[in-house]
Amino acid sequence: MQVFESLEEIPREYGPTVVTVGNYDGIHCAHRKLIDTVCARAKELGARAVLVTFDPHPTRILRPHAGPPLITPMERKMEVLRETGLDAVVVLPFSRDLSMMPAFEFAEDILFNRLHVVEMHEGFNFRFGHKAEGDADRLREFGRRLGFTVVNHAPMKWGELVVSSSNVRAAVLGGKVGAARHLLGRAFSIDSTPGRGRGYGTKYTVPTVNLARYDELTPAFGVYVTEMRINGEEFQSVTNVGNRPTFGADSFAIESYILNFHPIDLSSDTPVRLSFLHRLRAEKKFESTEALKEQIGRDVTKAVRYFRLRNDLRTLKNAGGVN
Repeated sequence: MQVFESLEEIPREYGPTVVTVGNYDGIHCAHRKLIDTVCARAKELGARAVLVTFDPHPTRILRPHAGPPLITPMERKMEVLRETGLDAVVVLPFSRDLSMMPAFEFAEDILFNRLHVVEMHEGFNFRFGHKAEGDADRLREFGRRLGFTVVNHAPMKWGELVVSSSNVRAAVLGGKVGAARHLLGRAFSIDSTPGRGRGYGTKYTVPTVNLARYDELTPAFGVYVTEMRINGEEFQSVTNVGNRPTFGADSFAIESYILNFHPIDLSSDTPVRLSFLHRLRAEKKFESTEALKEQIGRDVTKAVRYFRLRNDLRTLKNAGGVN
C-alpha cells in the first residue's frame, strides 16, 4: 500500500481510481465493508483502490477545544488500513485553507484532476467542502458533470445501534468495551510505552506495567480484562483505568496487572499495545491496601475465568462445534 502525504506526491498520471474520502477514525466494521467494496470495484474496473483521509482530524483545526479524542491515532490507523486491499492512502494535511475549499473545487481539483476518479464510495452521512456544503446529492451532481459515478452506502447496524465512529467512541467512554469490540470488529486498544508507576502493584499484588501518558481515547474509569502485547508476546492482564484513590491524592494512570508474568525486557521506549476485552467493575476507594488486595484477587479470578472460557470457545469453534 502506497502512502501519499500531500497532493504533490501523487504522480500526475496516477489513476484511474476508485476512491473513498473520510476521517476514518476507528476503521470500524462499516468502514471495513465500504473499503472492501472499493477494493473489489477497483479490481473489476481495472483501477486503483484509494482512500483519502486527513491529518490532523478536521475538528482539531476547526474547533480546537472541542475535538474528540481519537479512536485510532494515525500510526494505528495506517497499520489497520494496510490489512485491507487498498492500493494507496492519501493523507491530506488539514488546514484552514483546505477547510475553505468549495465542494466542487475539491471534487474537480483533487478527486478528478489529481486522482482521476472513475467511481466514488461514501457513507450515508458524508459531507465535504467549505462549511460541509457538499453532501451525497451534490457529489452525484458533480460526478455527472465531471464523469464519475457515486455510490452511497446505507448505514450498517449492530442490533439497533448504527455502526459509527461516534457510537464506538461513546461505547468506550462508557466503559462498554464489549460493545466497542462488536462495532470495531476487533478489541479497542491503545498503543503506548511504559511509564513510571508508584510501585504499589509489585509491593502488594503482582507484577505491573504502568503506561505512559496517553492523550487519545481511553475507557471509563474502571477495572478491565485486558491483553498486553510487549515485544510481540501476548500477556493476559487486569487493568485499572483511573485515579487509584485508595493511595491518597488522585493521579490518573492506566495500570495493568500481568497474570501470566515472566521476566521480560521492558524499557521506557518499549512499544506496548493494551487491548480491552471486558469490563469487570467501576473504580472505587478501599479502606485499606489489604481490602484492595483482596478485591484484586477477586478481579484476577474473574479474569482467569474469562480467558479460560474464551480459550474453550476458540477450541470448540476450531473443532467445528460453534458457528
